[in-house]
Amino acid sequence: MKNITLLTIFLLLQIGALVAQDSAQPMLLTTKTETTETTILKSAEADSAMVESAKIQFGGSIDAYYRVNFNGDSNVDPGTSFANLPGFALGMANLTISKDGAKAGFMADLVFGPRGEDATFLSGFLRPAKDGSANSSSIVNQLYAYWNISDKFKVTIGNFNTFLGYEVISPTGNFNYSTTYMFSNGPFSHTGLKFDADLGSGWSLMAGVFNPTDFTEFNPDHDYVGGVQLGYDFGDGSVYLNGLFQDGFYQLDITGGVDVTEKVYLGLNATIAQDNFAGVALYAQAGVTESLKLGIRGEYFADNGIGVIGENENVFDLTLSANYTVGNLTFIPEIRMDAASQPIYANDMELNKSLASFVLAAVYGF
Repeated sequence: MKNITLLTIFLLLQIGALVAQDSAQPMLLTTKTETTETTILKSAEADSAMVESAKIQFGGSIDAYYRVNFNGDSNVDPGTSFANLPGFALGMANLTISKDGAKAGFMADLVFGPRGEDATFLSGFLRPAKDGSANSSSIVNQLYAYWNISDKFKVTIGNFNTFLGYEVISPTGNFNYSTTYMFSNGPFSHTGLKFDADLGSGWSLMAGVFNPTDFTEFNPDHDYVGGVQLGYDFGDGSVYLNGLFQDGFYQLDITGGVDVTEKVYLGLNATIAQDNFAGVALYAQAGVTESLKLGIRGEYFADNGIGVIGENENVFDLTLSANYTVGNLTFIPEIRMDAASQPIYANDMELNKSLASFVLAAVYGF
């Protein structure tokens, strides 16, 4: 009898514990004790914060390369951006921190190294430190926030990379490691306010107002630039008509690309900048294996007053590149040939009209 009584008491205690567990949450939620309610609210807010912070994304890349000339002095380069240092050289370390929310989001894009310094060449120098050196803001490549007003309309404010041109600052976004004359002499970034609209049926429209080109930190003279982009995505490819407009200056640009087959891609970029330059570039890429792609880029660039080749002079460059991918690492061996209309490339105390060079780059994206 004693054993039965003890067993009965034990079972009743277990049942009571289970009932208490099932009812614990409703009891806490309906309690009138201010301390308990505050604890529950703080716990809920902490859980919500953890969920929100989990949506923050980290990414970026690192790149390094080796460059040598087949002719010309060792320190001579084509005069285009980035892959222009002799011997073993550094590109940049790129770190992005972003959040893509349903209603709002942001991007912080930081760069460290020679490629990043070239991309943000005006940042920090317009607002020097007390000792005359550049400020640390030269590491900021992009810094913006956006609001999705609806699923068709978005507004963005801050500093963002340009919408003109085919090539981009990050080496992970380019097939070729070196860049064109058009990209190098066009805008890199804009700071301002822009509006993006999805017009439906593959059409899109962007319009914005910005500081003068590449004045990313602030506006020193209160002049502003208008920008517009009309895009059309037709499934296998897309095309964009871009424009920048300022008092006494404009730049018009068209960029497009199409997947001809599953393994063959063709791209196009053409631009004209008033009293500065004009050019056109064609891109072709083909997949050889799952890990290997081959590509060729040809560009014609006319100097109409910008002075990088010589006024009313021109240059043609041809670039052969391969992309060999191992996981997130891409090796890019590249042969480039530049031919100018006048001698501009130094070679043993003389000037040549042409320059041939080789680059082997390694780009890791994460």
